[in-house]
Amino acid sequence: MDVAAGLVVEEPLQKAPMVNVVDHLTGEVVATSAPEETLDLDDDVSQLSSSASDGESEDGWETQSLYEDALQFIRDDQLATVPGACTAEEARTYRKRLHTIGKAAFVEETLGRGTITAKKLCTAFGIMPPGFLEGAPDEAYHPLFALGMSREFSRREKLSQYNTIDDAVELLKKSKNIIVLTGAGISTSLGIPDFRSKDTGLYSKLEYLGLSDPQEVFDIELFCEDPSIFYSIAKDILPNEKKFTPTHAFIRLLQDKGKLLTNFTQNIDNVEANAGILPEKLIQCHGSFATASCTKCKHRVAGEEVFNEIRKGQIPLCVVCKEQLQVTSQGMKRKRSSNGLQKKDRKNYEDDDDSSEDGYEIPSPGVMKPDITFFGEDLPDAFGRRLVEHDRDLVDLVIVIGTSLKVAPVAEVPGILPRNIPQLLISRTPVTHIDFDINMLGDCDVVVAELCRRAGWDLDHEMIPEGQKVEVELDEDSVSTHKFNPVIL
Repeated sequence: MDVAAGLVVEEPLQKAPMVNVVDHLTGEVVATSAPEETLDLDDDVSQLSSSASDGESEDGWETQSLYEDALQFIRDDQLATVPGACTAEEARTYRKRLHTIGKAAFVEETLGRGTITAKKLCTAFGIMPPGFLEGAPDEAYHPLFALGMSREFSRREKLSQYNTIDDAVELLKKSKNIIVLTGAGISTSLGIPDFRSKDTGLYSKLEYLGLSDPQEVFDIELFCEDPSIFYSIAKDILPNEKKFTPTHAFIRLLQDKGKLLTNFTQNIDNVEANAGILPEKLIQCHGSFATASCTKCKHRVAGEEVFNEIRKGQIPLCVVCKEQLQVTSQGMKRKRSSNGLQKKDRKNYEDDDDSSEDGYEIPSPGVMKPDITFFGEDLPDAFGRRLVEHDRDLVDLVIVIGTSLKVAPVAEVPGILPRNIPQLLISRTPVTHIDFDINMLGDCDVVVAELCRRAGWDLDHEMIPEGQKVEVELDEDSVSTHKFNPVIL
């Protein structure tokens, strides 16, 4: 199911306020509509928004929200009985528009421009405005609208003709423009931790930092305030030297066979480059360690130039800033030697209130920050352009590997692609908020190796045991969920 999202607004709707769609599980703004004049935001989303957040259990997307249980959902054929609701035709039009332009643009086109109220929009997405909100400001309906929009946007009806492993293999063999969405699960066999696994993920090990939320380690404001927090853990997520997994090799194999349209990766380890994925085939949605930039002068270097310091837990500083400060310092020394103050002048200078040390900041070099996208930073423009303007019209198969699809914008990709395109999942655990056509559960390295064996493809990698045997078991509760287990000889 979808995590309830909140809309944060300050001004009345008719003034076209800035509207943020916020994922309450991650705290990430997943869509924004901004007017020409920037407005301050009010953090008070309303009690409904808090209820949505409180209703989430540790499993987040995988559990039923108490917030949703408290709502009444309506069908299109019931809309005529609801006062002030959309008509069935209007509801279908709004839902189609959402899938055509995506969440952010839809929010801007509706609430952002004040063309319709959130209360009425709720009915377009099947949510009955609750009686206890009657007479409340329209802002009170924003969390309900966001929940309905998220549910609709991620909803995709499973294609009934695809169910078996043979179906998956046949899709691999015949498809020519495959989108591969990847997450941290494809790199864990290299010893690079994922982020959200309950006991082994990176976030589960950061309690000692004393953060209110472990995700704050990737918060840009916190980084600017104290980069040592990020660099205390950065060494744990640095890419291994020139290594890659069988799953990376599988993506490279798709590329070599002329089948890879785009690999959209949420990973920041840049292991795709080690595997030889071409830059024109790769979109690093959250940036990567491939390069690093100075927070002050913006000087950019190859990531390897700061790796040694990162591995030592040190904060890498900009060499260009250092050189400039050294030149400036030498110039100041020469100026003082030729225009030095006499003792009486120095005393007057020291007694001057304007020269108080309280207002003096010692110049310092900028910190080198890896070019990964922190929370609070804009995502690369290439992501949206590639997906909407190029890939959406070409894709004939989607494979999601090693990600729970909990973080926007990659989490939205399955919902924005044409509904008739087959979608496959390869993951250790199910992703229950999206109806994939075939679910292949297990170690992703094991799954891709078995798929290649059945397709007659040679996936050669040192981490694949010679003669590996894999048992595939159909889940008893599903016609299209299969569990892959290597046979231990």
